[in-house]
Amino acid sequence: MNHGTFDDAFVGDLDRLLRWRRDVRRFSREPLEPHLLPEILDAAELAPSVGNSQPWRWVEVRSTTARKAVRDSFTHCNADALDGYTGERAQLYSSLKLAGLDDAPVHLAVFCEPAVAQGQGLGRQTVPETLEYSVVTAISTLWLAARARGVGVGWVSIIEPDRVTAALALPSAWKLVAYLCIGYPAHDSETPELERVGWQARTASEGRHFVR
Repeated sequence: MNHGTFDDAFVGDLDRLLRWRRDVRRFSREPLEPHLLPEILDAAELAPSVGNSQPWRWVEVRSTTARKAVRDSFTHCNADALDGYTGERAQLYSSLKLAGLDDAPVHLAVFCEPAVAQGQGLGRQTVPETLEYSVVTAISTLWLAARARGVGVGWVSIIEPDRVTAALALPSAWKLVAYLCIGYPAHDSETPELERVGWQARTASEGRHFVR
């Protein structure tokens, strides 16, 4: 591999990494080795961003008070979400493990700073959402970097962004993009958990590929 050219073995490994990048909800409580989180964050910083703005802000949540606020928000939102289902689908929803908040050793809130000066506004005048899209690319990069090191990541989306932002005493203008649980998986599988339990199977790409 020289000058940005990668051989077939690397491509095969990359495809395998993509298959093994799963949303983890079941974590070991074993702490991460100290070097791992800084390495993973450094790799995530290589993600592309509009105008090279790097608008992502990583906030490691360690305090018991802040974690409890996030957990309480999840419990409230999860109950509301359950009310939106009926019958067998409601029973299946109630059986799902939707967050690793209690066991994951690392909690990472990822924000977008919308007024970031870096990048001088390049590329986001007509589509300002590209700042948030850039944060998502960084999260995806972090996810792959973690998985490559044997570390699992779970995205907790059933929470109230404003409540989390307030609990962390962060600027109200910052926008929460993701709340991530990070740690060693309790068990590994290349099959998404929602597929394993019968919530939703993956579908082929043909139905989403259009040519005009």
